Amino acid sequence: MPPSRPRLYVDAQFTSPYALSVFVVLREKAIDFELLTLDLDAGENQTQDYARLSQTQRVPTLVLDGFALSESSAIAEYLEQLFPDTPVYPADPRQRAKARQVQAWLRSDLLPIRQERSTLVVFYGCKGAALSPAAESAARKLIAAAQELLADGRPYLFGQWSIADLDLALMLNRLILNGDPMPPALVEYARRQWQRPAVQEWLHLQRPTL
Repeated sequence: MPPSRPRLYVDAQFTSPYALSVFVVLREKAIDFELLTLDLDAGENQTQDYARLSQTQRVPTLVLDGFALSESSAIAEYLEQLFPDTPVYPADPRQRAKARQVQAWLRSDLLPIRQERSTLVVFYGCKGAALSPAAESAARKLIAAAQELLADGRPYLFGQWSIADLDLALMLNRLILNGDPMPPALVEYARRQWQRPAVQEWLHLQRPTL
């Protein structure tokens, strides 16, 4: 019996940065999959059926050969192990560890940016008010770290593209696409990541009106 087609559950507005990250991993690895949406505002992620798939009741969730996995970093690493021919992480162990560090940091820190520059800025063009002092401090921290990681004008974090580049570009674009100050080199870096075909496909998905 042939393996079933993978299923990727994402939010109906296509605004989850973590769903985007997994979507891009699947596309970069040329894995055919079914894209399914959940209306989070209506609580579709809290139904019994979905809770059986995702113990965290969040998106994204990937179902592959009957195995369901949630949390974007876990999904990306699992896919990297299953489909290593087109890597989305650096091959060098230290660089791979650093890529995972970047991903974990972006998911766990910089909360004021995530609160005041939601992904509605990125995917719907909504604009936020002036940054609070806490968000300005977080922005300075983000910019300083990005400039250090991308020293010498390198186009990617680790010599060639990795999924950590997309995650960093998404965080930068929360500010860039709102019109907040950003060094030109980082604007160009984020723009470069945004031009990848898989990212462009996500950007052009049909979104419901707000």
